[in-house]
Amino acid sequence: MQFVIGTKKRTSTLAHFGLGMTALAVAFAPFGLAAKEAAAVSAPAPASGATGSPYVRPDVAAYLKASNAHPMPPLTAEVIAQIRKLPPSAMPSRDLPVGDLAVMKDLTMPGPGGSIPLRLFDTRAERGPGPVVVFYHGGGYVLGSIDTHAALAAEISRQLDLPVVSVEYRLAPEHPWPAAPDDGEAAARWVAANGKALGRDVTGLVLSGDSAGGNLTLIAAAALRDKPAAVPVILQVPIYPAADFTRSYPSAQQFAKGYGLDDSMTALFQKHYAADPKSPRSSPILGSLAGLPPTVLVTAGLDPLRDQGRAYAAKLVEAGVPTAFYEGRGLVHGFATFRQAIPSAQTDTANFLKIARTMLDEIQAGQKQAGQK
Repeated sequence: MQFVIGTKKRTSTLAHFGLGMTALAVAFAPFGLAAKEAAAVSAPAPASGATGSPYVRPDVAAYLKASNAHPMPPLTAEVIAQIRKLPPSAMPSRDLPVGDLAVMKDLTMPGPGGSIPLRLFDTRAERGPGPVVVFYHGGGYVLGSIDTHAALAAEISRQLDLPVVSVEYRLAPEHPWPAAPDDGEAAARWVAANGKALGRDVTGLVLSGDSAGGNLTLIAAAALRDKPAAVPVILQVPIYPAADFTRSYPSAQQFAKGYGLDDSMTALFQKHYAADPKSPRSSPILGSLAGLPPTVLVTAGLDPLRDQGRAYAAKLVEAGVPTAFYEGRGLVHGFATFRQAIPSAQTDTANFLKIARTMLDEIQAGQKQAGQK
């Protein structure tokens, strides 16, 4: 693959990562690519057979067959309330175990709507000064928690060799938009200013999240660009994020049924969340992207949100933001938290985190050189 760093391309040593991966830098800025045209800049997943059907990995196909045989009930407010009453142990996990960590510590912070629970994950008991990851879980703004995404937070800590603070932001329908982005921004600012409470000397932030959490990542990064926190955001890693509520992209139609995130489910999420689609705090692609931190943006080849992610990545490069783009070929939305049900997804998760680690190394080397001048 290649990284795009400003206007210069440098070939990365991360050339070949494994099963079915499409890892490429988005380099469309010289062509003045508009966001509405971005869906066409990357070739679609290779077709299998004469029907033109998209490529689906064998383990993904098995997962989808089992999942579609037992569909979820419509996520009405009543069903959501019942799900939330279940203890974490009652919810079947599709992800790998959390694994061994040196630190897994619960904390709370004051938030705009009351206390916000946090959880610190770290592979090391002690660290010198360095960045901290702020992580926002997915779940369509109505489901998900620190517990449901604990394994992914732990994996991020392992792969990046950084502490990770996972955020329990408020959920709809009880707390509709903008409660979630308000909490997401507040949490990033609190982590930046409260290293002592974490037992860490925080020198910078890495913002990351999956799906709805990827959307919150993009929104928080823009907020901290416009009004900086106590330490800078040095990298963002949005994982199959929602980026645009204002229009339907081709992938939303192509994968509307049978790929895990059906359009009926998405419609209920949007109804409960009740966001203003024209606000950059729900559709971050509508805002200016200039000056955002270096980005590793991840999509899945069979995801209804895929083309939103592609469009956002293209606009980042058009704005001059150093950007690496990773698309998991033959994978579905949510793959980073389906690593037990879809074993090959672990390879892709490790791959995009390796890209993030390499970008961090380059960023920190540049900071060190600048400090020596």
